[in-house]
Amino acid sequence: MLVDSHCHLDFDVFDDDRTETIARARDAGVSTMVTICTRVTRFDEIRAIAESDPNIWCSVGIHPHQAEEEPPVTVERLVELAAHPKVVGIGETGLDYYYDNSPRDVQQQSFRTHIAAARETGLPLIVHTRDADDDMADILEDEMEKGAYTGVLHCFSSGRHLAERALALGFYISLSGIVTFRNAEELRHIVSDVPPDRILVETDSPFLAPIPNRGKRNEPSFVVHTAARVAELKKLEKDELSMISTDNFFRLFNKAKRPDAA
Repeated sequence: MLVDSHCHLDFDVFDDDRTETIARARDAGVSTMVTICTRVTRFDEIRAIAESDPNIWCSVGIHPHQAEEEPPVTVERLVELAAHPKVVGIGETGLDYYYDNSPRDVQQQSFRTHIAAARETGLPLIVHTRDADDDMADILEDEMEKGAYTGVLHCFSSGRHLAERALALGFYISLSGIVTFRNAEELRHIVSDVPPDRILVETDSPFLAPIPNRGKRNEPSFVVHTAARVAELKKLEKDELSMISTDNFFRLFNKAKRPDAA
């Protein structure tokens, strides 16, 4: 059993075969998926996908790319939407200084709003971070001093220093198809040192398809390839990595129910 802890099933590239995509994931042994919200204005569509299947869950939040163009969201509104039984996380949110699609101060304010909602709801924060390691770590630590919260650095591809600071705060590290890429040797060195009980796996589909599907549209069934590569790096059997990463997921996303209890 595997969990795809981060995918985007609402994206229009799945409009023609969403049902078949979910079925392929099941056939590949992916029992649970979390379809991630990037725009609160699309939350109803994302929630509907989660409601369509007992083992698909969702989040609520605004991606840093959309932090300026989306209507401002309050902590109270995020908390209200997160009360839905299918919502298991807050985000994705964070900082992206690579594209800078939204001004950095707007990204930071949105990020802190999401952290406050995660703290209030007790749901894990789903963090996107790119080229913002120092600010990311500083904000995570500053907000932790205001009160405890949990979370995951999704699709991790940042530096060792951020990984270490996030792990020290109790965060989890989620690995995508990037870990299979030929030019990701530095990332693989970092992954080899991440404690097994802090690792999740994901696709971030439809993006970042892992080898051997590089260049194709990514989908949740492909998480098996990422998990296999992570197992190699951690010197674990595939089944052992599957069990560990699945247990980690349900420990962090503890509002989600395991398939046999859904």
